[in-house]
Amino acid sequence: MLPDKYVITIGRTFGSGGRALGRAIADKLGIGFYDKQLLVKAAEKAGYNIEYIEKNDERAPSVMGSSIPFSFGFYPMSWIGNPGGGGSDSTYSAQCDLMHELAESEPCVIVGRSADYVLRDLPNVVNIFVHAPIEECVRRITSRGDVTRETDAKALAERTNKLRANFYNFYTDKRWGYAESYDLCVNSALMPIDALADYVIEFIKQRLDKK
Repeated sequence: MLPDKYVITIGRTFGSGGRALGRAIADKLGIGFYDKQLLVKAAEKAGYNIEYIEKNDERAPSVMGSSIPFSFGFYPMSWIGNPGGGGSDSTYSAQCDLMHELAESEPCVIVGRSADYVLRDLPNVVNIFVHAPIEECVRRITSRGDVTRETDAKALAERTNKLRANFYNFYTDKRWGYAESYDLCVNSALMPIDALADYVIEFIKQRLDKK
């Protein structure tokens, strides 16, 4: 039996289907799903428009424009710039606040935003990382219409993964995509998303079993 409150975090390489997997898991479990929704709420909380938040989503702040000189690997709420100060620091601060509020109020799935690290001190958090061979990522990217050429899809995946890695590595003391940073890593190319969701849910139930 699952506890009343728990969080499943989903890290993912671009084009691996991590968001789709997270949505499938949330739907099957009947719990909340948060991805871009966090941006909207963070925009409201930090006093920015959504376009600004989207521009800085999952991007490490510029050293010159940030109140953080480098990553200390700590939860940043006590030492980043204040939310009115501008920059990616306050964007991340607002998202961190929201993730904690969600974790304390409802069971949910949170995609990206270094949620695994932000919520690391809370009980009942399961951290998943989704990856796939670049060929599969390229196929998925082109099939959903992000770009049409395979060369462009590969370049987009590589660029986005680099941004995500820089963001994660900046704000945490772990390494993005490294197996030791997560509870379970899955290759989404090995089975359909629906079947993979069932597999991950079984892992989650075993991991959080509250008999």
